[in-house]
Amino acid sequence: MRRQLTLLRHAKSSWDGTRLKDQQRPLNDRGERDAPLMGKRLLARGTRPTLIITSPAVRARRTAQIIAREIGYPLEFLQREEDLYLAAPAEIIAVLGRQDDSYRDVIVCGHNPGLTDLTNQLTGAQIDNVPTTGVVIIGLELESWSQLDGTRGELLLFDYPRRPENAPKP
Repeated sequence: MRRQLTLLRHAKSSWDGTRLKDQQRPLNDRGERDAPLMGKRLLARGTRPTLIITSPAVRARRTAQIIAREIGYPLEFLQREEDLYLAAPAEIIAVLGRQDDSYRDVIVCGHNPGLTDLTNQLTGAQIDNVPTTGVVIIGLELESWSQLDGTRGELLLFDYPRRPENAPKP
């Protein structure tokens, strides 16, 4: 069965409130601008997730909310997953492995370096960094999300707000 995994790095966050714990940092102005832009690009591409899972960090939750709004995904169905906070690839795979197999198109909103590392692990790509609000879409042949570990997928898209318009996209 063809499944699609979209890895979304949270938008640019603010470092102004130095007293805030890392999980509490909000998006900065650029992040608030970039997230709707990427949501519009996903919508134009026809992205229709059956599930959006987000890290509990404020910056990730806000990014997921903006993207959901732009693509018409009901905000009340956003799934907050504690294990996605600063998660390594194995932790992200474990979170996905717990999801119901009826979800065929899943967006995971989280953090680096885990998202970049997982992209490279699943696709064999050599991406140095998925920038803030960067989106990676991976096509996967899986019967179940629990089969994700060790699977090789196809890199369908790597996009981010400051990507040159004429740059080739996988």
